[in-house]
Amino acid sequence: MNMLTLPLRIFPKKIEAACYNRGRLALLRYGSPLRVTLSRHRGLEVILNNEVWLCVDSLANDQPILAWREFKIHARDNLYKPVSCKLCLYHNCAGLIMGSVLDDLHQGLDQILIHKSGVQINT
Repeated sequence: MNMLTLPLRIFPKKIEAACYNRGRLALLRYGSPLRVTLSRHRGLEVILNNEVWLCVDSLANDQPILAWREFKIHARDNLYKPVSCKLCLYHNCAGLIMGSVLDDLHQGLDQILIHKSGVQINT
């Protein structure tokens, strides 16, 4: 049986528009699925596709940790409003990191878009 069909908990969630838009842009530019390593969460990666953004533990054979699913984008008429979705928790400790993983993903997507586009930033 597919483990993603049996989450421990499901919450309604909103993803900030900037993060969602970066994820969609990265998928459009680099294809699906897109794997993003999270720099502040050792061993965690997010696998993005058009239907689900799945956070997995890459050190434990890609065990699912949490997933953002069912993005409400069909009636979306504004690129600046948060996107509603469902957040599914698959691990007992997923609730402890659900906010920080999304922040880390946002930064990881920025790095991918900057690095692969060839833009260099002088610091």
